[in-house]
Amino acid sequence: MEVVYEDNHVIIVNKQSGEIVQGDKTGDCPLSDIVKQYLKDKYHKPGNVFLGVVHRLDRPVAGLVVFAKTSKALPRLNNMFREGEVHKTYWAIVKNAPKAQEGLLENWLVRNEKQNKSYAYDHEVPNAKKAVLKYREICHTDNYHLLEVQLMTGRHHQIRCQLAAMGCPIKGDLKYGAQRSNPDGSISLLARRVEFTHPVSKEQIKVEAPLPNDNLWQAIGSGLV
Repeated sequence: MEVVYEDNHVIIVNKQSGEIVQGDKTGDCPLSDIVKQYLKDKYHKPGNVFLGVVHRLDRPVAGLVVFAKTSKALPRLNNMFREGEVHKTYWAIVKNAPKAQEGLLENWLVRNEKQNKSYAYDHEVPNAKKAVLKYREICHTDNYHLLEVQLMTGRHHQIRCQLAAMGCPIKGDLKYGAQRSNPDGSISLLARRVEFTHPVSKEQIKVEAPLPNDNLWQAIGSGLV
């Protein structure tokens, strides 16, 4: 586990693809338990350790996950995420070039619980939620394009679904139209940056995740770090 920021109230860790943030039906050890054990060991805490989960990343996605270390910070962070006061920037590697180098995507997403998948529509349909994101292409190689994405809303599989809907499925994301999987089961989506006002101290916090230890990530992103 890699801690990229920590103070008395907040801890931000760099999640590896394949890790789950919170326990689920797989029974695999979640990142939240690993962070709790880290805090217990580091501070020699007896008994249970408090840790609040305020958001999640899909299992095949890597990058920054924010946790609350105190009961004071938890409800404030929950509200900040709900109100869009935490600004999250993602990097996505796609095979197809977007039609425009940058743009605003607006779709209506319908989540299918059984398939664990969302479907995008260009108009409002029953049970749909509006999804909005901004993207821009920041570099490319001969075969791939790196997009920077900023979420305006937080919907199920939003980036994966909306990029696929515009003809740019994320590399490795078979569920949303990629031609082949990545060898390690990841998809090429990284929660790259998080910015927010600290819920207690009110200082500005800005943290970046390192690039995944992967040849393509290193090649396409090395000039931008």
